[in-house]
Amino acid sequence: MASRPLAAALALVAAVAAAVMAPAGTAQAAPPGTKDVTAVLFEWRFDSVAKACTDTLGPAGYGQVQVSPPQEHIQGPQWWTSYQPVSYRIAGRLGDRAAFASMVNTCHTAGVKVVVDAVINHMAAGDGTGTGGTAYRKYDYPGIYSGADLDDCRHPIVNYQDRWHVQHCELVGLADLDTGEEYVRGRIAGYLNDLLSLGVDGFRIDAAKHMPAADLANIRSRLTRPGVYWKQEVIHGDGEPVGPGEYLGTGDVQEFRYARDLKRVFHHENLAYLRNYGEGWGYLPSGQAGVFVDNHDTERLGDTLSYKDGALYTLANVFMLAWPYGAPDVHSGYEWTDKDAGPPNGGRVDACWRDGWKCQHAWPEIAAMVGFRNAVRGEPVAHWWDNGADRIAFGRGTKGYVAINREAGTLTREFQTGLPAGTYCDVQSGRGVTVNPSGRFTASLAPNTALALHVAKRSCS
Repeated sequence: MASRPLAAALALVAAVAAAVMAPAGTAQAAPPGTKDVTAVLFEWRFDSVAKACTDTLGPAGYGQVQVSPPQEHIQGPQWWTSYQPVSYRIAGRLGDRAAFASMVNTCHTAGVKVVVDAVINHMAAGDGTGTGGTAYRKYDYPGIYSGADLDDCRHPIVNYQDRWHVQHCELVGLADLDTGEEYVRGRIAGYLNDLLSLGVDGFRIDAAKHMPAADLANIRSRLTRPGVYWKQEVIHGDGEPVGPGEYLGTGDVQEFRYARDLKRVFHHENLAYLRNYGEGWGYLPSGQAGVFVDNHDTERLGDTLSYKDGALYTLANVFMLAWPYGAPDVHSGYEWTDKDAGPPNGGRVDACWRDGWKCQHAWPEIAAMVGFRNAVRGEPVAHWWDNGADRIAFGRGTKGYVAINREAGTLTREFQTGLPAGTYCDVQSGRGVTVNPSGRFTASLAPNTALALHVAKRSCS
């Protein structure tokens, strides 16, 4: 969570919650390698993440897995306790240092890189004992920070129209670190370097908006691998003085407008409007934009689509993975009615679709599109078609083609593609489709379904 007006933030956490930020650094176009889709396994234990890398993420073609904050945090069952650190030890509810290191190695063996959700803007509020046994008080975190290392503004942010307030006061009451201070910068870099020493491939910087971009650039310059992937959480707010664009010099930035507008289009407008989605809508440059249909904050705030939207949510993920804008995150969390509720079984996932675990990354319609995206990488949009409303189709050069029917009736038509003639597997339905020498095929799509063909999947067997 991060950079929301105080009233909305308090409504979400109902007390003191945390913000999600992303590490900064040199500009980088996309996550390392040729596979740019990240599975965000929200609040999964590290041993469960390791199993997912082997069983589903690697085979499906995910390039990265993003794990929840590993550092020691306040005690409590709520999800947001993970975003209130009390030390930089790997000693949270999701596993210890050995489990974390083992997870990184297992995921690498499966061909999946590891991105860490890094909480470096703030420390915990209140007094108590952390998940690893560390005693703390607000503004006093033994062996790490004392009051002198915290910003002078000792009250919550109340004015998002004031840059100084946003970057020096306390996000929902959390103790705000003075990231302009040399000692603090060194301590934060030391934490990130420790994670790098364990093989971590990148960082999502939680609440990046609440730290000056220059501070993040300085911290990143101290890393043992300053070119490591760096994705920053900077929530766009109309008219606010701190905007996502000013962080492009330090790394990739999450484009929240993408997810918010996608909800509005899928719910209330026409899919035909998506023809120039991305930079054509005034968003960040594609090469530095992190995109998503939802994340753990937005699904709870109702800003975006979520698993509760059923087929619309699935179709939005299909579109995101087929469309060549940004580097996509696929959120994978758990069912909730209480917005504060923590993960089932303390984060242990015995099996997908059990105990409330939604496992969106493994939904057949979504997982199949990861392979599609990898197969069409670098190909332009071609042969766009729409009916002016909620039926669209488009190709990706000569390597792929997608059709989406958001309407209540069945869509039957002949589609023009750039695909070579032959038989393909529709990875959405599992049925064979024959493309003729003119690049055309005829198909029927049931209401609220999609079709997707690509050159790397010629047979459904």
